[in-house]
Amino acid sequence: MAGNTFGKLFRVTTAGVSHGPGYLCIIDGCPAGLELSLDDLLPDLRRRRPGQSKLTTQRDEPDIPEIWSGVFEGRTDGTPIGIVFRNADQRSGDYGDIKDKYRPGHADFTFDAKYGLRDYRGGGRSSARETICRVAAGAVAKKLLAREGIRVLGYVTRVGSETADIPDPTTVTLEQVEANPVRCPVPETAMRMESLIDAARLDRDSVGGVCELVAVGVPPGLGEPVFDKLKADLGKALLSLPAVLGFEYGAGFAVAGMRGSECNDLFVPEPPPPTPIPEKEGRTRRIRTATNRHGGMLGGISSGEPIVCRVAIKPTSSIPRAQRTVTRSGEPTEILVKGRHDPCLLPRFVPMGEAMMALVLIDHLLRARTSRLD
Repeated sequence: MAGNTFGKLFRVTTAGVSHGPGYLCIIDGCPAGLELSLDDLLPDLRRRRPGQSKLTTQRDEPDIPEIWSGVFEGRTDGTPIGIVFRNADQRSGDYGDIKDKYRPGHADFTFDAKYGLRDYRGGGRSSARETICRVAAGAVAKKLLAREGIRVLGYVTRVGSETADIPDPTTVTLEQVEANPVRCPVPETAMRMESLIDAARLDRDSVGGVCELVAVGVPPGLGEPVFDKLKADLGKALLSLPAVLGFEYGAGFAVAGMRGSECNDLFVPEPPPPTPIPEKEGRTRRIRTATNRHGGMLGGISSGEPIVCRVAIKPTSSIPRAQRTVTRSGEPTEILVKGRHDPCLLPRFVPMGEAMMALVLIDHLLRARTSRLD
């Protein structure tokens, strides 16, 4: 199966299915010398882990990684980093009744159309459990980015009809995000979101929403001017995650109702540092914009302003109520999906979105170092 590797210089390959023995993640291209241990991976893996609250699936997986290669005496050694996760709480029997039925909203039919067969146990390769590998790789990418002063953070801004007002994304902190199970940094809105999710759960239904992601400290000049635009790679990365149906950055779709005079971000010089730094020949002077409707990217290249993007997450497709469908032979039937599923994907999506944003940024940061001699 093609399409299991992401990145150009910092490359991540994943393998495994949700009801198999486990998952394998290989990170190739991580520079040698980075201090790395399980403790660096666990915080984000715990944020992604199932069973965090009544708002998430109750599948009980410890999600403890095993680092098999690429780390020697506590530091990366420049060779591929191999990470293994063992599945522990599969209930494949929950899926026996739907072996020959197509679940609405899932990839069952399209997998059959592409390969002529599919692993019906929890979605097989298309299961969101695959993102455990991405989150682990993203934790490594985040640590590399932190060395350059770059921080990536995600949070929930909308669940169903409830929307949080966040005037300045750069002021949101991890502590605010982690203060409630919804991962919305506005406490009052988070409480209403939690009630909405719980109501959907009790109604044997699900609800969608929006996750916003922001990267601060990104230097200007990351990204390529044509096909590998930074915005294009971010779009691909985030749209590759399960359940993502929409992507926008900066002002996004709101620009459709603006005039150029309203949309353009005007350039302003950055105040000089307290201690003057000698100008280096050929080095672009840092300039800021008064606003950030361009979301930190101009012409697909980072501008130095915070990179801000949003993704729309659909309601969980697996809901515990009867739905109409067809069998593999095309006969009409009814389906009742069993198993343990999130009534809302947003809380556990946050670390997944952060991981993919971090992977794009570290890949382009490494690529940028080959763009010029100085």
